[in-house]
This record gives sequence, structure tokens and C-alpha cells, in this order.
Amino acid sequence: MAAAMVPPRLRSSLMMAVAGGDTRWVGIPVFTTRRMFQVGTLVRRDRGIDKPSDLVGKKLGVPEYQQTAALWTRGFLQHEYGVHPRDIEFWMERNDDHSQGAVVGFKPPDDVKLSYIPNSTNLGEMMLEGKLDGALRYLAGTNNLVDRSSLDLYRHPDFKTLFPDPHAEGVRYYEKTGIYPINHGMIIKREIVEKHPWIVLNIYKAFEQANAIAEKARLEAVEYHLETGLLPPEARGALATSLIRHGIEANRKVLETAAQYSFEQGLTPRLVKLEELFAQSVMEQ
Repeated sequence: MAAAMVPPRLRSSLMMAVAGGDTRWVGIPVFTTRRMFQVGTLVRRDRGIDKPSDLVGKKLGVPEYQQTAALWTRGFLQHEYGVHPRDIEFWMERNDDHSQGAVVGFKPPDDVKLSYIPNSTNLGEMMLEGKLDGALRYLAGTNNLVDRSSLDLYRHPDFKTLFPDPHAEGVRYYEKTGIYPINHGMIIKREIVEKHPWIVLNIYKAFEQANAIAEKARLEAVEYHLETGLLPPEARGALATSLIRHGIEANRKVLETAAQYSFEQGLTPRLVKLEELFAQSVMEQ
């Protein structure tokens, strides 16, 4: 991975690049992945981890410390349950040869304990051998040449999710905060924007139109299942709510929360403003 490149999909890396003075990229407020990452935290059953506070002093693996999914999960643990990143010892699977953080000069914050998993093993094997107590985020069988683990530990009898009912915890968090965590975003080279200022808004509108087509099809499917009785009538209100929305205004709280977490966790030296990340032409969208 060339040191001159910034991974275009990752909001965490973009914030780090901008905070470090790299202004080569301009964000477009189109967000292609969302997930309640925090409810997927995986732990060994024999380590006495039954609630978030039990993670204090434990060793947890993570594919990449600075990745957006890990950023969200650490922020969640800190703000919802009082477990600070410095309370956990982290082991990172991606080394500098395959790390997205390496291209933006990521260095572990001074108060964080972070080690790298040797290339001779991987996150899944270390968890299975008992060398790690769990994983803040576990990726297996992705075949992406970056994440090396292949063991399906989510179905292994020695492991469990941190929350007995991940779905219920995700619902609780959303109802309390209104946050549906964003992961991947879109960017474009600033030099292109400077030559063709119209391009950002046009791309954004194209994604908006595509989203509208997908939403129309989704709502038609909802109506079909309601009419056939496959869904209860009381589900109509929830299913009619669109959770996948692009734009700054629809996602301002989520975006500003991610920026706050990045600053709090020492990934960025200052609080990055949205105006620094996104093109001015889409700031009111």
C-alpha cells in the first residue's frame, strides 16, 4: 500500500489525514455502510466477562486500532459503560504492510497499550489458544488479503458475544442516542474538485436518486408482506422509517460524534470540523 494514498472508504482515516494537514481529499456525504458494531464484541466464556465493565484489564484483539468500526465501539464502551480505551490491552492483527492506519501515520496514543499480532499467527488463533480474552471486532473468512483469521468463532462453543442479546442492545442504544454508526464514506481528489466544482454535488445527487429507487422497492416489499399477513400491521411504522440517508443534515449528529470520539481517543490531535471534511457545495444537503 503506497504511503501517498489515503484509504477513500474510511471516515476515521479521512479525519486523521485532515487533522494531520493532508488536504488532498474532499468528502462526499454518501455513507455506504452502517452497523451497530459494538454489539458484535466477542469474548471467551471462561474469562468471567459478563458485562462491559468486565473488559477492564483484559486483552482484546482488533483488526485495526484506528478503523472506524473500532472507533465507534471504543466510544460506545466509554460513553455508555465507562470503559476507557486505556483500560484495555489491545492486540492488532494488521501490521504496517497491510495497515490502513500506516498510510496516515497512525501511532498509538500514549495512554493506550497496543501490541501487534505476529504474522506467524492471527487474531482467531490467539483467541482460540486463550492468549486473548476476546475481540473488540472480529473478521474471519473475508478473503481480503488483509485480515488473516479464518476460524468461525461466533459459532464456537468457547465464545459468546459481550451482550447476550445483541439486537436488544442495539435497539436500546439507537432509541437512547438516535445514532446508527456510519463506517464507509466517499471521497474525491481535491484537484478534481478544483477543476470541476460541479462534480461533488452531481455525484451526491446521483447517489440520492439511487437511494430513492432502492427505498421505493423496499417499501413496496413491505406493503406486499403486510398485505399477505407475513408481517403484523403494527410493524408498518417502523418499517416505513428510512434509516439509510445520505447528506450532512440527516447525519450531522453521527458525524460530529465520530469526530468527537476520534479526538477523545487521541487519533486526531484536535476536534475536526465537518466543514474541513466535506465539500462546501454539499454542506447544506
